[in-house]
Amino acid sequence: MAATRQPARKASANASRNEGEGNKTAARHYNQAQRRFVASGKVAAAARSARSAVDGPEGAELRKAEAVGRSKARPAKSRTKR
Repeated sequence: MAATRQPARKASANASRNEGEGNKTAARHYNQAQRRFVASGKVAAAARSARSAVDGPEGAELRKAEAVGRSKARPAKSRTKR
């Protein structure tokens, strides 16, 4: 009996694809969203809001969260040439 070939399945639009290291699709969506935000003219208002939060009652909590995040980050590479 001869084996019959199954047609290759096409990935559905909702199916998650493994894009390897560095998800180019997610990066493209993020970059597009950032461009839309900048074009919206809301950057200055968001900056003022962030400054108010840091200077306000939640400032200590925000600085603590930043310190926790920085403690887990990879150290910056040295810029000195060897």
